[in-house]
Amino acid sequence: MALRHRLRPWHALMLAVFLVGTAVSLLRADAPTGGAVLRAVLAGLLSLVLFQFTVGNVWGYAVEYRNAGGSWTDLPFLTPFVAAGAAGVGVALRFDSAGVGAWAAFWVFVIVAAVVALGAWFVAGYREAEPSQ
Repeated sequence: MALRHRLRPWHALMLAVFLVGTAVSLLRADAPTGGAVLRAVLAGLLSLVLFQFTVGNVWGYAVEYRNAGGSWTDLPFLTPFVAAGAAGVGVALRFDSAGVGAWAAFWVFVIVAAVVALGAWFVAGYREAEPSQ
């Protein structure tokens, strides 16, 4: 199979994230030296890793919730997103930094999603343990 048949829009998005991360780092450099180019490529790779980690985890959460029979409009599914958004905006405004707000939003999402998952697991366990009538 040819390479062009195996590439998906996700690959183009990953390339775009890498190029933007590299370009932003190059624009911040004083002069385009060999060291600056190397640091820019490393910054682009770090941007790509962070993007894949963050978006991949959120997408995995959504897909697993859907595969478990839930709907993307359920309150338990939306709770981590709402909490993360509120925390991210609040922290970003408090510290005047979008980066700190994004970092806080990510970790609030992770923690709230874990609490929701544990709660759903707990409730599902009790439902299965109930005697049938």
